[in-house]
Amino acid sequence: MTPAPDLRRIIAADGSCRLELSGAWNLQALERRLAELAPRLAEYAADQTSQWDLSGVDVIDHAGAMLLWRAWGRRRAAKLVLKPEHEPVFSRLEIPAEPAPPHAPRDPLWVVIVIGRKLLSVLDHLAAMVMVLGQVVLDTAYLVRQPSRIPWREISSNIYRTGAQALGITALVGFLIGVVLSYLSSQQLKLFGADAFIINILGISVIRELGPVLAAILIAGRSGSAITAQLGVMRVTQELDAMAVMGIPHTLRLILPKMLALAVSMPLIVLWTDAIALLGGMVSASAELGIGYSYFVSSLPDAVPIANLWLGLGKGVVFGLLIALIACHFGLRIEPNTESLGIGTTNSVVTSITVVIIVDAVFAIMFKDVGIS
Repeated sequence: MTPAPDLRRIIAADGSCRLELSGAWNLQALERRLAELAPRLAEYAADQTSQWDLSGVDVIDHAGAMLLWRAWGRRRAAKLVLKPEHEPVFSRLEIPAEPAPPHAPRDPLWVVIVIGRKLLSVLDHLAAMVMVLGQVVLDTAYLVRQPSRIPWREISSNIYRTGAQALGITALVGFLIGVVLSYLSSQQLKLFGADAFIINILGISVIRELGPVLAAILIAGRSGSAITAQLGVMRVTQELDAMAVMGIPHTLRLILPKMLALAVSMPLIVLWTDAIALLGGMVSASAELGIGYSYFVSSLPDAVPIANLWLGLGKGVVFGLLIALIACHFGLRIEPNTESLGIGTTNSVVTSITVVIIVDAVFAIMFKDVGIS
């Protein structure tokens, strides 16, 4: 059993003071008596003429030596008796710490430098994505000439994972968005007696804007992150290197099937989200304004021109291609370590959502006169 640390003060006949330490002065033993020993050490160390006898100490570590060092005022006691094997512990404490390097003055153009680095990083990502997109186009042309090489199984499995398995979450969020939008609009329309215009508001907003954007954001967070993580894990486990050694192109077997799958599944998810969101809006409109379901369904085609539906489906195709391209791009750039995997997945989702919102704004400007009666 490790002996407990002890401290005794002995006054000699000539009036001199000697402090004898014994036991184990390590972290494990000091934990139980630190509250008792610390104030006593501070009191005894105030007498600079006292002799410190550590020859009775069985074991001492850095924690015990630092406790004594601080009591002595961060210097060796004037009268100190040590065992030879304990001398290195206190010798290391006497080594002065290296001074901190002088703080370099901030460059007055640091804002320009930071913005420039971010811009160069964005341009680097754009150039890399253009290269990947170009290779995908070349692979598509190759598959058109060689239909037997089309990876139907990869495309089918990706459609199932990114499309069919996403129906539940898109339906739930779409229904709730439709209920909230209809409820808030109904409160304002009742003030002006324009209850029937709830169909126009819900139809245009959901089919033209909210449906495609909401579906794209959900797919970017769900499927986009999964694609990036999948490629990142393949990079960490060196599966991508193995494919390169075997002569299997990444774009043909990994990227192209994912882009085609999202290009096919995204419009269908948009259509599904639109229908569920309108269903939620219809339920809320019936509860708040008393609008019947049959009237809502029969009036919807007259309130919303069909061009809005085609515009929303077109957005779905573009959003699907962009999400898959960005997810694959960040997945291929992941380095073979777990930290890069997490950062790459986060950057993929954030970039995909940002690009979706920017592209949606471009669509809104380009087609501002389409489908608005």
